Formats: sequence, C-alpha cells, structure tokens
Amino acid sequence: MYRTLDIAECQADYTIRLESPAGTPPGRHFPVARSDLNTLAVVLERPESLVLRSLELQSPGPEDVLVEVDWSGVSTGTERLLWSGRMPPFPGMGYPLVPGYEAVGRVVEAGPESGLTWGQRVFVPGSKGFVDHRGLFGAAARRVVLPGKRAVTVETRDPAEGVLLALAATALHAIRLSGVPELIVGHGVLGRLVARLVLALGGSVPTVWEIDMTRRIGARDYRVVSPEDDPRTDYKRICDVSGDPAILDRLIARLARGGDVVLAGFYADSLHFRFPPAFQREARILVAAEFTQDDLKGVSRMVSEGRLSLEGLITHRAKAPEASSAYRTAFEDPSCLKMVLDWRNTE
Repeated sequence: MYRTLDIAECQADYTIRLESPAGTPPGRHFPVARSDLNTLAVVLERPESLVLRSLELQSPGPEDVLVEVDWSGVSTGTERLLWSGRMPPFPGMGYPLVPGYEAVGRVVEAGPESGLTWGQRVFVPGSKGFVDHRGLFGAAARRVVLPGKRAVTVETRDPAEGVLLALAATALHAIRLSGVPELIVGHGVLGRLVARLVLALGGSVPTVWEIDMTRRIGARDYRVVSPEDDPRTDYKRICDVSGDPAILDRLIARLARGGDVVLAGFYADSLHFRFPPAFQREARILVAAEFTQDDLKGVSRMVSEGRLSLEGLITHRAKAPEASSAYRTAFEDPSCLKMVLDWRNTE
C-alpha cells in the first residue's frame, strides 16, 4: 500500500516518492526540483549555427513526464532544412530553436495522471518546449518534459535503435494512406523502412529506386535498382521518399491507369507535373502527413514482436558535445544513413 508523506519530507526533497505494490517499479511524481528542469540542449541559433546550451524546461503538469534522454537522432529531412535555413513557413518556426523528434530515454519523474512510471524506457517524439527558446520539435536535449500520452514504451535489441521509431511510424503512415506500394523511390533510412514494412505486412517484394550507387547496398529481400534499369510502367502504387520536387513527371509515367503516387518525403520547393500524362492515367497524388500516435504504437509493437527489424540503419554515432560536427556529418556525408547523439554521461 502507499504511505503518506508529511509536508516536511516533501519540502526537504521537493520530489514525492511513492512506494508501489510489490513487483512494480517505484513511482516518482511531481513536483520536480527546479534543478531537474535545467538541461543541455542542441540549439540552432540561426541557419548553419548550432551550439549546445543550458536551457530551462517548461514546467510540467500532472499529465506530464520528465524523461532523461540517452539517444537522439538527427533527421536529414526536416532538420536539414532547419539547419540550412530552407525550411518553408511552418508552425513553431523561428530561431533560436531546439530541433529533434527522435529520442529515447528513461522516465525519471511521472505526473500522477501521465499513465507512466519511473524507469520506463520510452520513445520521445518531441517536448513541451523551453522557457526562452522555440522547440521544433524539441527532443534534442538531455532532459525533456512532454505529456505522458505522447511517449511510447519501446523495446529494441540496441536501445539507440529506438530513435528510428519516428521514421518507422512515418513509413507506416504512408503505407496506410494508399496501401502497400510496389515501387519505393529512395533508399535512405525511410525508404528502407518502407520496404521492410511492406514485407512485414505480407506485401509482394517491392522494387526500390536509388540513383546514388553507394546507397544501393543494404537491401533485405528486395531489389534496389537505378530508375533507368527498371522497364515497368504499370505500377499501381508508388511511394516517393526522395524529397525531390521535380520527380512527379517521372513517377506518373510509370503508373498504371488509376494508380497512386504517395508523397512521403518532405519537399522544400513547389511540386509540379504535366497534366496530359496524369489525365491519361487518371493518376492520384496523395500527400502523407505527420505520423500519428497510432502509427508509433503500431511500429513499436511490430519491433517488440520481432516482425520489424531496425538493425543496420544507424551508421554513425557521436557524443552530444560533438553535436555541431555530428549534424554536419549527417547532412553532408552521403555514407551517413542515420546519425545519433549519445547524451549519456552528459550534464
């Protein structure tokens, strides 16, 4: 049973610890010590200027958790655009900001209405934010506060692989929009996850296009080819993760009548296509939006059940104090599929 703490104990420690029934982890509940609401975070001061800085977190509420992050991933899509200054107008945009929506850590404080408890390993898709800086999406930090309902418990062979759940959920969301694709365009991490999910969901073996020869390796039970080496023009579903705004005409030319093109990348420039070929094929062009909580839970369950593997997708790792050079590597080195920052032992 729970015991009652007197006011003196609470004021002395600022952290209420509740003894849980036997066999369950001890709960820890707010209020949190103010020192725990300071954190080191990656800060984009302006385009191409990135530093590690101490920030104050937004105060948590009863539905929130405080997570101590062990690993955070670097997105080569949206974060590259933020870093380069090419990000289109977007809610929450502006500098200085804390980027990041791919983080894994442990719950160190749990609000009584958060639905989580101390010690659970969770995936963090973002945070409530910071006192003096924007958070888009605000997960690239040593500590983050977020609603407990947004955190997803995660079990992976390598704990760092948990950062890949965001991309896996993005891939699943794109598949759910139209159905299992026959052609996937792009063999970065997102393209590989779409292909792995197609197979995990029982779909036919997909074809993957990749123009960069160095990225054609690493396929698992599917084939990766140059577009010029693929003669098919009857694809019913194409999933594009390339982020190339000029690619639509090429994809429409490969569609069967009534076929779908799903845009699952992030496109900084205007997309356009010639109308007559699209008219002749009665093509449908669909835009996959941000992943949902249901997508996150779905891929987390598939990983824990062994149906979806995240192995072999993290190619580079760096300590958090090396963030500036790590981000440049992630954006500029074509051999880097996924860069993760190690926040452990960083204070």
